[in-house]
Amino acid sequence: MGSVLFSTFLMQLAEALRDEKGPELAYLLKPTSEHGKGIIKEFRNPTRQTLGYYEGSLESPWDEIAIQYVLVVNNCARKRAREAFKEECTLVSLFLRFFAQNSGWTLPALFSILRDLRDLASDVNNTANMEEAARIISKAFSSCVMDRQSPLPESRKWGVYYVVGLILKCYFRVRRISLSKNILRAIDANPDIPPLSAYPRSHQVTYRYYIGMLSFLNEDFAKAEQELTLAFYNCYTGAHSNQERVLTYLIPLRMFRGHLPSRELLQRFPVLDDLYTPFIKAIRTGDIKSYDEALDRFEKRLVDLNLYLTIEKARELCIRGLFRRVWIASDKSTRIPVSMFHAALQIANQDVSAAEAECLVANMIFKGFTRGYISHEQQMVVLAKTNAFPRLADRPTPYALLQ
Repeated sequence: MGSVLFSTFLMQLAEALRDEKGPELAYLLKPTSEHGKGIIKEFRNPTRQTLGYYEGSLESPWDEIAIQYVLVVNNCARKRAREAFKEECTLVSLFLRFFAQNSGWTLPALFSILRDLRDLASDVNNTANMEEAARIISKAFSSCVMDRQSPLPESRKWGVYYVVGLILKCYFRVRRISLSKNILRAIDANPDIPPLSAYPRSHQVTYRYYIGMLSFLNEDFAKAEQELTLAFYNCYTGAHSNQERVLTYLIPLRMFRGHLPSRELLQRFPVLDDLYTPFIKAIRTGDIKSYDEALDRFEKRLVDLNLYLTIEKARELCIRGLFRRVWIASDKSTRIPVSMFHAALQIANQDVSAAEAECLVANMIFKGFTRGYISHEQQMVVLAKTNAFPRLADRPTPYALLQ
């Protein structure tokens, strides 16, 4: 009743454990690998009962892990996502028992099985399963942080940021972003974790991306821009979809700072080119009507990305552009009647009263887009002799209008 392939698999596991070969262990436990498919073909329809014969064939918990592996592969092959996820949860829990007693050589296997756990939770496409995956992965985080025996080069602590990245991915996937706070507090509470800069660049990029996103959602836009900028410039250039994900939020944040993306950059990312070019063109020309049309056209997409309110507020950059054109058309005069700004708004298809136009000018002055004041009695805008329209990049509080 024995399986030749499974016996070989057990021997390979034993060898990888004996020689402390982390990458080999990771490969052996991959549910999509060819050796896994071969094993389940040989067993035909393996069950926990039929595999019970192999209990004790390896040192605990590896006999159980090997059995779990076959059950995971069998359910994956039969497209039973829910059952595959459940069996993988057991496999990971068993592995964590071993992981907690060993040093960093086990990290490649840990990373691999946690990734598989998250992917299987995605296949089930169920919030409860993704939260369960995050809960189990959090235990791995604790095991990484708690390593006080291993010398630093071989410490499990080198798994901290990769594991945190996976947990944050799970929370973002099911929009349970508030749960991220606990894991970030745990990092802050452990000063003996090596500095982020000491970790592999890919771990740094993922972590910075999620910190940037959390800051964005918490309206800490300066920190969001800082983290997303670091994530973008450190991102592997071949990871096109990751760069695109970062730029989706970095572009609007940079827009508020007056840094509009170049054509060259946008052409590398057609999805972002399609989304942002209409807004950027409208800002450059002060074309409020085109801006509003783009807002209508992309409303659903922007709402899905949590960007609608941000892009709606960036409309003020468009108004600034329009008012600046009025100033240039007036030969950069320091005294311009409010009625000229009102007329420009009407030409731009904005159905506003003279009082509303005056209010928009006042808002531009208040937010630092324009330097000057309004003489209400004379209905005159008095602009500064120098630098009447400061460069957007020079504004001291570029994110003020987002608050």
